[in-house]
Amino acid sequence: MTGSARARYSDAMLKRLNEFRRRERPVHGTEQHDRLITRRLNVLRASVLGANDGVVSIAALVVGVAAAATLSSQIAVAGFAGLAAGALSMAAGEFVSVSSQRDAEDAQLARERKWHVERPEWEFEQLVRLNMETGISEKVARMAAKEQTAHDPLGAHAKLHLGIGDPDFLTSPVQAGIASLLAFSMGGTIPILTILLTPASVRIPITFAVAIVCVAGTGWAASQVAHSSKWRAIIRNVIGGIVALAVTYGIGALVGTQV
Repeated sequence: MTGSARARYSDAMLKRLNEFRRRERPVHGTEQHDRLITRRLNVLRASVLGANDGVVSIAALVVGVAAAATLSSQIAVAGFAGLAAGALSMAAGEFVSVSSQRDAEDAQLARERKWHVERPEWEFEQLVRLNMETGISEKVARMAAKEQTAHDPLGAHAKLHLGIGDPDFLTSPVQAGIASLLAFSMGGTIPILTILLTPASVRIPITFAVAIVCVAGTGWAASQVAHSSKWRAIIRNVIGGIVALAVTYGIGALVGTQV
């Protein structure tokens, strides 16, 4: 950026800061929606991943068992036992993972609160430097830091320094665990019901097809949550599902012929 362009940019930033002093900027519906999505992102992620894991793992399990056994009761026992074990394991893993993240964020915020009391001048200068790293001049960065410190100093440091979007609304481990448990259970129930309710002669290919359609759906859902390429997510999920189902079916067929 040239000197003249930088000056114009700084003047524009000063104008916006002066306007902000006179009145608070209203939060529009789109911003509210974005903030809501950001706050719920981990729960949405746990739900999508839980459903995907439920479909793939349980479909692979029942297809593998069906390749080695012919009785529906055997497939049902294996399927529902796997469903219970998988759902509880997913919930526990998600709870522990998010709890560790939450503990780390709480500790970081606690240190920031302490430092704001013990060394406010140092924290202010750090905020100035963080603002300058975004590309604005020191003059504008210092004025912005004054506005941020007057409004919400901890929130500004959390976003710019710690990468915590909203220090007042951290991810809930309980919500993430429950979301993962329910999503895995819902996803895993689909292949179990499919393989039990279809004729024995076609239950494996039909279960295979239903599982692929489901993982394509979870891939699309994941792309919507992440705002990423839907086709990349769908293709990735479908390929992973095909590999998992093919491998477990092969193992089941091999074991079934040897027993």
